[in-house]
Amino acid sequence: MTLEVTSNDKQNQSATCPTFHMEILKGISKRSKEVVNTGAIPNTKIQAINRGLKRKRKLEKGWDWYVCEGFQHILYQQAEALKTLGVGPELKNEVLHNFWKRYLQKSKQAYCKNPVYTSKRKAPVLEDNPSHSDWDSEPELLSDFSCPSFVESGAESQPDVHTQKPFPIIKASQSETASICSGSVDGVEYSLRKEKGIVKMTVPRTLAFCCLALLWQRETITLSDLLRFVEEDHIPYINAFQHFPEEMKLYGRDKGIFAIESWPNYEDIYKKMIEIATFLDLPRFPDITEDCYLHPNMLCLKYLMEVNLPDEMHNLTCQVVKMTGIGEVDFLTFDPIAKMAKTAKYDVQAVAVIVVVLKLLFLLDDNLEWSLSNIAEKYNEKNKEDKPWFDFRKWYQVMKKSLDEKKQKWEETRAKYLWKSEKPLYHSSIDKSVVCKRREMVVNLQKQFSTLVDSTPTIGKKSPSSFQFNWTEEDPDRTCFHGHSLQGVLTKKGQSLTTKNSLYWLSTQKFCRSYCKHVTTYEESNFSLSYQFIINLFSFLLRIKTSFLHEEVSLIEKRLFKTKYSKTKKKSSRSRKVRKY
Repeated sequence: MTLEVTSNDKQNQSATCPTFHMEILKGISKRSKEVVNTGAIPNTKIQAINRGLKRKRKLEKGWDWYVCEGFQHILYQQAEALKTLGVGPELKNEVLHNFWKRYLQKSKQAYCKNPVYTSKRKAPVLEDNPSHSDWDSEPELLSDFSCPSFVESGAESQPDVHTQKPFPIIKASQSETASICSGSVDGVEYSLRKEKGIVKMTVPRTLAFCCLALLWQRETITLSDLLRFVEEDHIPYINAFQHFPEEMKLYGRDKGIFAIESWPNYEDIYKKMIEIATFLDLPRFPDITEDCYLHPNMLCLKYLMEVNLPDEMHNLTCQVVKMTGIGEVDFLTFDPIAKMAKTAKYDVQAVAVIVVVLKLLFLLDDNLEWSLSNIAEKYNEKNKEDKPWFDFRKWYQVMKKSLDEKKQKWEETRAKYLWKSEKPLYHSSIDKSVVCKRREMVVNLQKQFSTLVDSTPTIGKKSPSSFQFNWTEEDPDRTCFHGHSLQGVLTKKGQSLTTKNSLYWLSTQKFCRSYCKHVTTYEESNFSLSYQFIINLFSFLLRIKTSFLHEEVSLIEKRLFKTKYSKTKKKSSRSRKVRKY
């Protein structure tokens, strides 16, 4: 199932969509060439030469480009990065392509009768034929001239010079203002644009687009994986504008639009996904069935392996998924047209199921789990040749050490991250020479400092992996618990196995009201140390807040213990009635 925007008039294509003009500036002296490598020449001479060249040159100006074209470049680079990570080419060529076209039409930037760029002046081609609907004119993507389009289909992707007409010329005053205040034609207008009902494109929303495309294709990359790949620099996000062509001058207001100075947040991107899907009026997404990677049974197995828990726990997680109904197709499949448009947080949900199963087995009250660990430890000492029982204490010690090491490396990497881009940003073309000179000095100082501090060569970024923790039986320093038995915490009753622990405490006794922004609150001091460790472990794994995971655990428990919650609800309603009288 694919989304397509139909077209009946190919000749009207460029009238509704901005295009690059591909004009290279003339007037640069052919006799002099700018120095690229300045490593072997004294700085004083270079500065003198640069000053001489700048006096003779006119104001540098690249292509006339629009903000939406900048975002398209970022989306293209992100789609290419996902392709290198193993995602199928259909994601870029079909799904993301059509999502973006649909967005441009819905936001009235292209593929419509009166684009925002021609609000004061209607496109002449469309005026001649008013019978055309908004969907009738389908131009090629904005990147026909500037960057490879999402669809790489040989002759079809090549623009037709004879039939393609240029976008209506912008007024001289607007072009002059753009050259002073921003590199893009509409940078100033875009930053001030606030139209009700229009979802304004931002760099974080490019990740939301990618995640929607991944969900449509039911790929094996979750939202948490996507954000982690961004952190590891496998997917362009921070300073993504560095990949823009040299002719796309970026300064002034463009800096506030494309420069990002914070890491993407799971909750924020999740909300933006729903926001964009609703805005685009996307149809129901393909069904998430049991054989899909995003099904909780599959993800639970993955995260059990990740955190080094016994394989036997997977049977219990499957039972919880079945009892709560979170494995049903209708529950898992995203439907933006539905009244309450929301999609499951697949990775967070799977992890929450594992936390619930750990509570069912070990209670996690800082008492029972240690008592059961003592029993398992004694059994393993006496029966060294048999299959070992799972020892919660030993697992905790191994995982605590591994988690601390991972956290330290992660914090160090974040602290060393260079937020400054290689391609310097400046407020106006006048400031360019000063900014470039400062940037050159900073780079030279960094090289000298790194040479003095550490002469060893810097290690390149590691290859991407779906797993952050790797466990093998051959590693003597870190015990692998995958093959350990749960006999120490389970008892046999007839043909079935039940937990020795008959108690359970609810993570949330009372949920917040519907008008509240959150479902429940989480304060670490109110919970056991074992529960805190489990929540912290999985929160780090998914790069989410502990409160966000605790909330999902509470929602799973609410589904699992419906009768208990319904009793408390009846009691509270009775007490309210008594108070009224």
